[in-house]
Amino acid sequence: MPKALSANPTMDDIISLCKRRGFIFQSSEIYGGINGFYDYGPLGVELRKNIKDAWWKDMVHGRDDIVGQDASIIMHPNAWEASGHVDSFTDPMVDCKESKMRYRADHLLWAPIFVEGETIGYVSTLEGPESQSDAEKKANDLKRKAAKQGELAAIELKEYLEATPDLYDLIPSPATGKPGSLTPPREFNMMFQTYVGALKDDSAIAYLRPETAQGIFANFKNVLDTARVKIPFGIAQVGKAFRNEITPKNFIFRSREFEQMEIEYFIEADEGAWEDYYHQWIGTRMEWHKTIGLKEELLSTHVHPKDKLAHYSRACTDIMFEFPFGVQELEGIAARGNYDLSQHQKHSGKSMEYFDDVKREKYIPHVIEPSLGVDRTLLAIMCSAYAVEEVDGETRNVLKFAPRIAPIKAAVFPLMKNKPEIVEMSRRIYDSLRKRYYVFYDQAGAIGRRYRRMDEAGTPYCITVDFDSIEDGTVTLRDRDSMEQVRLPEVEIASYIDERVL
Repeated sequence: MPKALSANPTMDDIISLCKRRGFIFQSSEIYGGINGFYDYGPLGVELRKNIKDAWWKDMVHGRDDIVGQDASIIMHPNAWEASGHVDSFTDPMVDCKESKMRYRADHLLWAPIFVEGETIGYVSTLEGPESQSDAEKKANDLKRKAAKQGELAAIELKEYLEATPDLYDLIPSPATGKPGSLTPPREFNMMFQTYVGALKDDSAIAYLRPETAQGIFANFKNVLDTARVKIPFGIAQVGKAFRNEITPKNFIFRSREFEQMEIEYFIEADEGAWEDYYHQWIGTRMEWHKTIGLKEELLSTHVHPKDKLAHYSRACTDIMFEFPFGVQELEGIAARGNYDLSQHQKHSGKSMEYFDDVKREKYIPHVIEPSLGVDRTLLAIMCSAYAVEEVDGETRNVLKFAPRIAPIKAAVFPLMKNKPEIVEMSRRIYDSLRKRYYVFYDQAGAIGRRYRRMDEAGTPYCITVDFDSIEDGTVTLRDRDSMEQVRLPEVEIASYIDERVL
């Protein structure tokens, strides 16, 4: 049995493995890259597809109250006026005049430094797991430079948005440490603007969608009239979204091009009904994350306080995940009331009402929205699956993916590549299995080295064809996690793997 050495990867571990094994590359890397954009390599694109397929299978095909759609990326600009994105889809931005660095004001933290009740200056840092320790180090440096004796008071970090204008000249930039070099916060709209048609004037302005949800709301009546659905029901969509993030960071966690898996679940307008649906969806989504291999101990929930909710929102709970850079939001489940449909009805002049043939009344449905990022989910899976183990005195890196989402389901190895009978049987097994799922054929190098390559790719099963296989028609099937091996007849290989990966 393998002996665990580490199951707590750093972001450097994850990024290095993603590049080395062909999961994720920096976009346009040969030209120096472009910040906030990433490309998925051969293994990454398979893992990404398997995540989306698992979500669609469980949330759409596995239920009789949800249907799917795929709305276009560019919608009529009035849709974004109605949703409020044109006016209010903003983040507060701060620039450092010295370094030209740019920050989100709510990610920029500061604090006054007190020694024996006297303010000796201010420190700043960026939001993250090291924020407090970084601030304490800077405070000690400040105290030493000021030649102050006495005990430092506890440091209470605040967002830059909480600073009053009279403090702007006193708070230092985290890039330079120079006070007064930060600009006041200003709003920055994160939507990517483009033009549709031959002219580049105001009449041709359009936007790359910053979320997929509005395409669902705009199509509510189309789906209602064609899909023979009744409330409660949901509409699901998987698709790209684009946000011109001020400071994309933490690899693919916060990027400018990403993919979402969203459901808008429409419910009756009964004031007492929404809480039951809301809590049901929190439970459903939390359990789903475990089925794709996320470690339960790394998952948690965060309930948004009432005073932090959007004006139309009744409640919102985030499913959180403990990444190497801290606990961050993975998925949001929001009770949005009937705000979205009401807004589109108001701006389009088209009815968004539902006729309830049981209650014999019309109303605009309310909605529960579970919204999940594909890229964040993939990163969480990589962090959950990564492990370093000792095997017979050697170290192996392994990705312990849940078999259903593993990029490569099985690998086929001929023990000897110069034995025609072994190669012929190996190719026959490989050709048969690849009709069912993605498998890999490898005949290069020692068998142990081939195992290690597949361990690091996260392949759950390796099949070796050896001399005994030619005699009795059996193969050796090795399990990635336990490294146990069993002999199976060739005809039973597919059913054995099917039970574990489908």
